Amino acid sequence: MSSTATTLDERMARKAGLAAFVGTTIEWYDFYIYGTASALVFGKLFFSAAAPSVAILLSFATFAVGFLTRPIGGVVFGQIGDRIGRKRALIATLLLMGVATAGVGLLPTYAAIGSAAPVLLVVLRLIQGLAVGGEWGGAVLIATEHTKRERGFLFGAFAQQGSPAGRILATLVFLGVTALLPDEALLSWAWRVPFLLSAVLVVVGLIIRLSIEESPEMLELQRRNETVRVPVMELFRTHTPEVVLGVFGILCVFVVVYARDTFALAWATKDLNFAKDSFLSIILIASVVQFFVQPFGAVLATRGNVRRLVAILLGLEVIALPLMFVLIGTGNWTIAMLGTVLATIPDVMFYAVMAGMFAQAFPARVRYTGMSLTYGLSGALCGTTPMILQWLLNSSGSIVMPIGFAIVTTVISLVGSVALLGRTARRAEAEGRHLVVDEPAVSIA
Repeated sequence: MSSTATTLDERMARKAGLAAFVGTTIEWYDFYIYGTASALVFGKLFFSAAAPSVAILLSFATFAVGFLTRPIGGVVFGQIGDRIGRKRALIATLLLMGVATAGVGLLPTYAAIGSAAPVLLVVLRLIQGLAVGGEWGGAVLIATEHTKRERGFLFGAFAQQGSPAGRILATLVFLGVTALLPDEALLSWAWRVPFLLSAVLVVVGLIIRLSIEESPEMLELQRRNETVRVPVMELFRTHTPEVVLGVFGILCVFVVVYARDTFALAWATKDLNFAKDSFLSIILIASVVQFFVQPFGAVLATRGNVRRLVAILLGLEVIALPLMFVLIGTGNWTIAMLGTVLATIPDVMFYAVMAGMFAQAFPARVRYTGMSLTYGLSGALCGTTPMILQWLLNSSGSIVMPIGFAIVTTVISLVGSVALLGRTARRAEAEGRHLVVDEPAVSIA
C-alpha cells in the first residue's frame, strides 16, 4: 500500500474514532438526562397523585422501561448494521434518540393532562431504549473496523469515552439549572431545557457521522456477498454461549452507573439531606475522573494479559462498590465524593476493555447484532437497578440490602467476563485466528 493510501486510511480511522466519540456522547447525554430527571423531578411532575416514596419508585420504573427495548434495538439495528452497513444504522439511531429526547422536553405534565402524561413519557422512554440498543455496538465497530486489528482496543475506547462525556455534559446542564434557579422554576419549566438542547447536539452529530465512510470490513463482506440474511438467527446458531457470558459479564457496568447516578442521587437528596447541586457535583467529579482514567483500561489491555486485568479490576469493584454506599451514608460531602470516585475507577477501566472484548467475541458477519444484543440484554436486566435498590431500601429501611445486591451482581460480572475471554481465546486458537490483543492475553491461565 502506498504512503498516500496509508495516510488517507489513518485520517479516516481518526475521523471514525471522532464520529464514534461525538455520536455516543450525544446518545449518552440524552440517556443520562432522563436518569437525572427521574431522580430529581419526574416523580413530582408525572406521578404527583402518589405518595412521595411511591412517586420516586414509579419514576424509576419509567427509567427502567427504556432498557426493555434495548435488546429489540440491538436486533433491529443489528439487522441494518450487519446487512446494509454500520454507517446507516448509526445515523438512524442518532435521529431516533434525538426525536425521543426532544419529545420528552415538550411533554405536558400530570397536572395538565392527567394519566396520559406518564403514558406518553413511557412511550418516549421506550423509543430512547430502541435507539441506545443499536448505538453502542455500531459506534464501537465504526471505530475499530477502520483501524488496524492490533489497535482495536484503543479505538474501541473512543466510543467508550462518549459515556463519561455525555454524563459530564448532562450533569453540567442539570447542575446549572438546579444551582441557578429555585425549585419552583425547575419544576415549572427549567427541567425541559436539558431535553430540548438535545436537538442542537443531534444536528452536530449528524454532520460528523455523514462525513465518514462505511467500515472496510463491512464493505469487504458486501463485496464477497457474505452478509447474513437474518443475523440474529445466525448469532444464536453459532455464538449463543458468547451472548450468555457477555450478558452476565457486564452486569456491573450498568449497576455501578445507575446505582451511583440515579439511585444514590435520589437517596442522598431525599434521605441524607444532600442538596441537589451538592450531590450532582459529586457525580460530575466522578464523571471527570472517569473521562481521564477510563482509557488506561484499553492501554493496559493492549500490553498484557486481558483476562487477568479484568479479574483484578472487577475484584477491586467487589470491594469499592459497597464502600461507596457506606461512605455516601456518612452524609459528609468529601467522604461521599471519595467513595464515589473509588467505585468509579475500576469499573470504568473495565468498561474501556469491554468494547474490544466484545469485538473479539463475534465474527464480522454478525458482529453488530452480537455486540448490540448482548449489551442490550444486559442493560435490560440492569435497567431496573434504581427501582430494585429503592424497593430494597423502602422495604428494609437500611442500605445493607442494596449493598448486598451490588456485591452479588459484581461477582457475577467477574465470573462471566473472565469466562467469555477464556472461551474467545480457545475458539480463536481452534480456528487459527489471531486475537486483537498481545499474545499474553490469548494464553491466560
